[in-house]
Amino acid sequence: MKNSDNTFNTLSTLTVNDKPFRYFAINGGELASHKTIARLPLTIKILLENMLRNEDGLSCRRDDIEALAASGGKASEQEIAYHPARVLMQDFTGVPAVVDLAAMRDALVKRGIDPQTINPLTKVDLVIDHSISIDKFASESAFEENVAIEMQRNHERYQFLKWGQSAFANFSVVPPGTGICHQVNLEYLAKVVWTEDKDGERFAYPDTLVGTDSHTTMINGLGVLGWGVGGIEAEAAILGQPISMLIPDVVGVELTGKLLEGITATDLVLTVVEMLREYGVVGKFVEFYGAGLDHLPLADRATIANMAPEYGATCGFFPVDKQTINYLRLSGRDEEQIELVEAYCKAQGLWRDEHFLVPDFSATLRLDLTTIVPSLAGPKRPQDRVPVTGLKTAVAGSIELAGKAKQLNTEYPLAGSEVAMHHGDVVIAAITSCTNTSNPAVMIAAGLVARNALAKGLQRKSWVKSSLAPGSKVVTEYLQQAKLQEPLDKLGFNLVGYGCTTCIGNSGPLPEVVEATIAANDLIVSSVLSGNRNFEGRIHPLVQDNWLASPPLVVAYALAGTTRIDLSRDSLGNDDNGQPVYLKDIWPTNVEIAELVQAITSTMFNKEYSAVFDGDDRWRAIDSGNGKTYKFTEDSTYIQLPPFFEERYRGKSSSIIKAPMLAMLGDSVTTDHISPAGAIPQDSPASQYLRAQGIAEKDFNSYGSRRGNHKVMVRGTFGNIRIRNEMTPELEGGYTRMQGEHQPRFIYDAAMLYQSKNIDTVVVAGKEYGTGSSRDWAAKGTLLLGVKAVIVESFERIHRSNLVGMGVLPLQFMPGETRKTLSLTGEETFDIVGLDEPLLPKQEVVATIYYPSGEVRPIKLQSRLDTAVEVKYYLAGGVLSYVLDQIYAKAELDSHN
Repeated sequence: MKNSDNTFNTLSTLTVNDKPFRYFAINGGELASHKTIARLPLTIKILLENMLRNEDGLSCRRDDIEALAASGGKASEQEIAYHPARVLMQDFTGVPAVVDLAAMRDALVKRGIDPQTINPLTKVDLVIDHSISIDKFASESAFEENVAIEMQRNHERYQFLKWGQSAFANFSVVPPGTGICHQVNLEYLAKVVWTEDKDGERFAYPDTLVGTDSHTTMINGLGVLGWGVGGIEAEAAILGQPISMLIPDVVGVELTGKLLEGITATDLVLTVVEMLREYGVVGKFVEFYGAGLDHLPLADRATIANMAPEYGATCGFFPVDKQTINYLRLSGRDEEQIELVEAYCKAQGLWRDEHFLVPDFSATLRLDLTTIVPSLAGPKRPQDRVPVTGLKTAVAGSIELAGKAKQLNTEYPLAGSEVAMHHGDVVIAAITSCTNTSNPAVMIAAGLVARNALAKGLQRKSWVKSSLAPGSKVVTEYLQQAKLQEPLDKLGFNLVGYGCTTCIGNSGPLPEVVEATIAANDLIVSSVLSGNRNFEGRIHPLVQDNWLASPPLVVAYALAGTTRIDLSRDSLGNDDNGQPVYLKDIWPTNVEIAELVQAITSTMFNKEYSAVFDGDDRWRAIDSGNGKTYKFTEDSTYIQLPPFFEERYRGKSSSIIKAPMLAMLGDSVTTDHISPAGAIPQDSPASQYLRAQGIAEKDFNSYGSRRGNHKVMVRGTFGNIRIRNEMTPELEGGYTRMQGEHQPRFIYDAAMLYQSKNIDTVVVAGKEYGTGSSRDWAAKGTLLLGVKAVIVESFERIHRSNLVGMGVLPLQFMPGETRKTLSLTGEETFDIVGLDEPLLPKQEVVATIYYPSGEVRPIKLQSRLDTAVEVKYYLAGGVLSYVLDQIYAKAELDSHN
């Protein structure tokens, strides 16, 4: 914690249980005279405290603080600096971040500088949760077998992370098999109010964070301000760089009423996602308030906060109130900490009670909780909500769109079986993901549906791959206590692991006979999962339609075996007497669910988190080695020294001349499209590389697990099996055409040919470019392919920031101009000039398009280097190069003194 200039004289003392805490009072000192302070949104108050505490006259100036204090929940072009208290990582995004830090240490050694100059200055927790894959399912041994496979596959990655834990200060690793990072954060890591000793005094301040996963926002449900950033931005925060941002709009969402009987938090969040996506909250803060919060348990709030990336907001924040305090107590937090949270939040105007002042928001929306109905979302986007009553029609429409209308009722026999499959069948039913497995009400509801279904003689259909992957061991504890794990097991929802599985694409293989039937007949089949992401090609390569649903609905669709069903009217099957069984016959009441939720105790949390950093015998047996630098080896297929700090990637050329398009893409291109996380396709450039290294196909693992190896990842960039490059409209997948060629090539192969000829390239796309996960490799891979600029109609927040962080120029078409209005085909080349002049944030950039017909058209583009700090990062070749330059400059200065 740095010394603050404290020019507003806000440093005060709060006494809790006779213990003094120093704190920067948001409404104290000179700020007490600001009439707008009391009505500021809570998220802005938290940022304001952050700036008061970090005021230094440089990155955080008095004028910045005054601008934020006067913002009133409305956006401005004022740049502010945010210093999060900590950084949260998961292993898919954490491994490449630690690789980058190790590479920076390597770069320092080459300059004769102490490698330990690179060390986390901000607390970092990395939770290994993304590497468990569902290879085994529906058996008592599934968990043990999957963990054994995970440890064997990922031994090298885990060895590297253990090295990082010993080499870097302020860096902790939660071992595999513990839980999902967001649930571990919610149940254990988060404090709501952080404390730190300095100069003999104890300071209290809000617990804030950024995370290398989009769904870091889940912690907003606990009243902790945090959001997802790319790994690159997180690394900058780890190294002491502030998060540079513009003052955001804050949209208020008033919740009224109470959820009706049979309605789940999942139904609610899917409605919120649909509503806020339609309104438009990309890049904005969202705060929830209103009388509806009185009836909304903290777990439900966390579910809504979790899916902020799906509705596009930077965060979806809930105030601290009695529900928060009850949850802190339930989850086993220390009583003194709980008392500090309440006292501090009341002192700072961050507490919600009957006297709560509704803040001034840039806009206000309202949602009556009594209007929520049972819902799913899909088949390709989380904002496309479909009521349960409309799913049958929606699926028929999806099948018709795929050109399969005539085969709608055709039967496709499963080899060696008496049953047949159809279009629209459910082949994956997964209770998975941080979004819902952190919520006891929906997990217990799933167990009760399973118990009631068994009592009626129902079973899941044989072609359904079922799984249960909770976000923490506490879930297993309360399911077993409620005697609900056994009925889940009997339906095939056995524990398969603690981690992010199906939702991230670690769904594992389908049974061979099912895969063969799908492939042979080009079946349009579905997954139903209790996750937050259902983008194309993400869940499983053979599953085209993916539906998000609550855990109890996941169980119901496993019983039905198809999505071509209206569960409000159609039966799930017949009971032992041949009578039809409907969903209403097995759906539990709210009272039943509440009784079992109330039986959950703090003892369960204390038991499961007492040794959270220890790991099992297999983890403890891993030899991490030691040393200040990591010993990179050429033969590793998991961990390679990245080239980002080589001179060719440092600093920007003055202009981009005659650059062809590497790809021309449409709307809503996700980071999954740009850099897939799931299975590595057999005939891809990445698989060719792995085979050349002697890796068998069964050991390919996933793109996500190999993010520490740039040689795999660059080959996978723009390699999603469902991506559609408009330059090769006849093909699906990562293909393009080079200038002057007719024959299509892999995008990777074309990029390497262009680079061998010293030809820069650009990517052109439509609206909402880079939606989805905070995937730094979507930017890193773009850079390594030789792409100098990405020109689109609009960006999603995190990916734009990641491009800047890697030194790739994000540009936006002017309003009304698109690739279509400009009649682009992919055969054009671009000049982008003026980059050698002093760059200003958001300035207009001149570009010239050269058409194959000989036409030359100048256009203006909007630079999306949004802040002065981002301009500096871009000119340095990215944020990490900027940090290295600062270290080099200091070392040079020290050598002359």
